Amino acid sequence: MWVDYMARHWWMLTVRGVLAVIFGVLAVIWPGITLLVLAIVFGIFALADGISAIISAFSAPGGGRSLLIFEGAVGIIVGLLALFWPHATALAIVLLVAIWAIVTGISEIVTALQMRKEIHGEWMYVLFGALSVLFGLIVLFSPVSGVFAVAWLIGFSAIGFGIAAIAASFRLRKLRGGRPGVAPGGAMPAHP
Repeated sequence: MWVDYMARHWWMLTVRGVLAVIFGVLAVIWPGITLLVLAIVFGIFALADGISAIISAFSAPGGGRSLLIFEGAVGIIVGLLALFWPHATALAIVLLVAIWAIVTGISEIVTALQMRKEIHGEWMYVLFGALSVLFGLIVLFSPVSGVFAVAWLIGFSAIGFGIAAIAASFRLRKLRGGRPGVAPGGAMPAHP
């Protein structure tokens, strides 16, 4: 059920991946931008990612819906906080990023474990999920690290997540054509 849903809506994962890569590249290219701009860019990314997860949840089967709603809600809340209070201290922004990275990483690991029998290469989800959690924990316990280092870590983490999401979406797209109950166009086939 969950894999059927993901296979039919593979493009949503592609969109999330592309957004993550764009955000990551911007953070790596311009690490010296002010914390205000970084907060706004991060807020837009987290908000867009959260909305994307919520949209996906509306048509997801019951098993995966609650996780997507939770991930989306956290993304939306963190994104809005970053957008409405961009003058917050560097410490607050760093802590928001750390919490977001931990939640997203755990969500990716859980998703990979749920899908491990259905697709190959789920280790990429686990790897990038674990890296996201590790990054979040490092930032959480050492928030005074430089803004450059945080910007680069955020950028590389987002790029890694984006690449993994895009790769997984194309695997799901291929899976869509080979699974019973999943029509190539995304619609459910008629049963006699």
